[in-house]
Amino acid sequence: MSSTNDIRRSFLDYFESAGHARVPSAPLVPHNDPTLMFVNAGMVPFKNVFTGLETRPYSTAVSSQKCVRAGGKHNDLDNVGYTARHHTFFEMLGNFSFGDYFKEQAITHAWTLLTKVWGLAPEKLTATVYHTDDQAFDLWKKIAGLPESRIIRIATKDNFWAMGADGPCGPCSEIFYDHGDHIPGGPPGSPDEDGDRFVEIWNLVFMQFLQESDEIIGDLPRPSIDTGMGLERVAAVLQGVHDNYDTDTFKALIAESGALTHTPTTGRTQASHRVIADHLRSSGFLVADGVLPANEGRGYVLRRIMRRAMRHARLLGAKDPLMHRLVPSLVAEMGAAYPELVRAQPLIEATLLQEETRFRQTLDRGLKLLDEATEGLGEGGTLPGETAFKLYDTYGFPYDLTEDALRAQGLHVDRAGFDAAMAEQKRAARAAWKGSGAKASDDLWFDIAEEAGGTEFTGYTSTEGEGQVVALVKDGALVERLADGDEGVVLTNQTPFYGESGGQMGDAGAISNDKGLRATVADTSKPLGRLHAMHARIEAGEIAMGDTVHLAIDVARRDMLRANHSATHLLHAALRERLGGHVTQKGSLVAPDRLRFDFSHPNALTAQQIADIEADVNREIRGNEDVVTRLMTPDDAVAAGALALFGEKYGDEVRVLSMGALADKHYSVELCGGTHVRALGDIALFKIVSESAVSSGVRRIEALTGEAARQWLNGRDERLKEIAATLKASPEEAAARVATLVEDRRRLERELADAKKALAMGGGKATDAAGPEDIGGVAFLGQVVDGLDPKGLRGAVDEMKQRIGSGVAALVAVNEGRASVAVGVTDDLVASRSAVDLVKRAVAALGGQGGGGRPDMAQGGGPDGAKASDAIAAVREALETVGA
Repeated sequence: MSSTNDIRRSFLDYFESAGHARVPSAPLVPHNDPTLMFVNAGMVPFKNVFTGLETRPYSTAVSSQKCVRAGGKHNDLDNVGYTARHHTFFEMLGNFSFGDYFKEQAITHAWTLLTKVWGLAPEKLTATVYHTDDQAFDLWKKIAGLPESRIIRIATKDNFWAMGADGPCGPCSEIFYDHGDHIPGGPPGSPDEDGDRFVEIWNLVFMQFLQESDEIIGDLPRPSIDTGMGLERVAAVLQGVHDNYDTDTFKALIAESGALTHTPTTGRTQASHRVIADHLRSSGFLVADGVLPANEGRGYVLRRIMRRAMRHARLLGAKDPLMHRLVPSLVAEMGAAYPELVRAQPLIEATLLQEETRFRQTLDRGLKLLDEATEGLGEGGTLPGETAFKLYDTYGFPYDLTEDALRAQGLHVDRAGFDAAMAEQKRAARAAWKGSGAKASDDLWFDIAEEAGGTEFTGYTSTEGEGQVVALVKDGALVERLADGDEGVVLTNQTPFYGESGGQMGDAGAISNDKGLRATVADTSKPLGRLHAMHARIEAGEIAMGDTVHLAIDVARRDMLRANHSATHLLHAALRERLGGHVTQKGSLVAPDRLRFDFSHPNALTAQQIADIEADVNREIRGNEDVVTRLMTPDDAVAAGALALFGEKYGDEVRVLSMGALADKHYSVELCGGTHVRALGDIALFKIVSESAVSSGVRRIEALTGEAARQWLNGRDERLKEIAATLKASPEEAAARVATLVEDRRRLERELADAKKALAMGGGKATDAAGPEDIGGVAFLGQVVDGLDPKGLRGAVDEMKQRIGSGVAALVAVNEGRASVAVGVTDDLVASRSAVDLVKRAVAALGGQGGGGRPDMAQGGGPDGAKASDAIAAVREALETVGA
């Protein structure tokens, strides 16, 4: 018996040895087809190659593609656990030819692998062809030697494949395995074909025509091949079992489920174990590919899958959360083939634990309500839709979970009543919103959100993808199209463009399609908190409602935004570590070229504190720890130590970002919906360029990261070199040389001031060059001097007072047309003469006002230096008045 891992490896090895490029599985979120919820077939990642929109460096390929069918038109959720071959998650093995080989080689490869490499008995195999495909019919006879009775012509669309109403299409050839006449059922095309005896294991699609509006218009210039083989189905065949759940991978997961719940894996509990095993695979791979539980879109489908499995865990009697304990078994079985499972194991476990813990808190109450509501219903009865909606709205029961819970009792749910209750809730929510005082301009966005739902943001895991246009806005109104030269807002059902929020600026980039559209996105906003509105200018072509467009963000700009955003988290943690727990964020700006962070703190930071904080952040960057994302309720996140960001509005669930390492915990844990680096080393470098006050008790740090920080430091270095060159010194000697020059300048300034004072005392314009004059018995010495620094006036007047012993001294200094005056009175005269009164008279003579000081020394100034002598005369006149 070959293991499932061996079968997958054997398939890939066979086609790789035949010249096919081995292509790894694409993520489950299809970024090249906005009409799909998840990748549901192996050819989806190659769709643009088949249509000619994309070229690859190979013309043949082989892959094992992860697939999920649990939402939209491809939904197997309800059947999982109750049939042998329905799964929400499965792997599709496929070989592809993009204009290289065609029918003959495709059939040859299939027959060779099945019968010669894997050793299946030819008599167990049957092929079908489209009823008009004589070429394929003849090739099966020639290559496989199949009798005509086992080459069955099928006239239905089961054997004619099309990519859509427009595009490549062609006939199919399906290969069936006969499990034996002990199992009911007939061959394909027979009245008993729905039995389980004949199982389709491989479908070969021969793309040879082109169609428009479901009508074939001609041949493809390069016929191609697309095949799909369900790994689980062929594993069952090769392992000699009829039921996919009896293959090794499922048996291991089911056995672990049985061991942990202490329940048998067959009989009455069989379906529950199968649901848990299947849904564990879907949940694990979806989380690994960036999908997290949510209330809408892909996240809601994931939540439905998780909660369906969790209800079955409760049916098995699990008293504690179970799903997260099964993840190690999943990783052990499939981690070697899909390393993303290994990398994401902590996130998968944390997400499952969080979801199951939350769900268990409401599950018992919800099931009690369900039991009460169905107590009087007999076999075949119908649960009112309003009750089903209450379960959904109040207890988080997805509709299909209620259906699943009632299935065993033979009961149904009134879907129309459920939909009516949902519509009434939306109507009430709209009425409440209109009465809340919200801006009238938001009414447009509310209409869009109500009609199309919120935008699904795919940008956490990708930088480009496809989107379907759901709304176009120009000049504040909805329009059907935007033409060349128009500026407007584009909304798609999904987008990698981040809408400005939480301090992070919105993404910029481009929108295009294969019809000549080229549009530039300058910014992205986030109306109502759940729409991502791309503000675009149409450069060529046009964009219309319903169009499928290619969306590509400016990756370099996003990388800078991510680095700066993650750096703000590290900065916040460093500030709290160095300054104290009182530090909280008061605002931020995350731009491509810089970051700004406002925080509560009463004092300016010292140079040493800034250096320490900067060093702490760069230490974490060098540590290059992965950034870990978890989904939690706000209360649980805060209880776990996460910091809530200032001004951010949180819903029922939040993304919790953990960064760096500090002893036995993360260095930074914060609630944040922004985009971040995958590992801290991606930030590269952090540099604080300024620290300042914003308001009382709020400080601001501005900083740079990565290349911007490097260029800033280089600029500093260049300026230092320029200074050193001017000083004729090396950069290392520049600081000491500047210190010497500063000290020399200070010495010269002191010497100049002393010289000016000496000049003032010994020269200048004086009323009595020989000495002081006597005014009413008081000695008075008054002088006017040019160029004396006003700061030196007091010292000069003190020296004048010493010269006269007892009396009054007045000195006026004239500088660039203005005059400063100082008046001094010796201590023995202050009782009868005040320097303040005297200086005010002098200031008035200079055309100024005021002047002040002490009774023994006062100073002032005026704008009219030409009247310096008048100021001296005014002091003299004041003394004469007192003497009289």
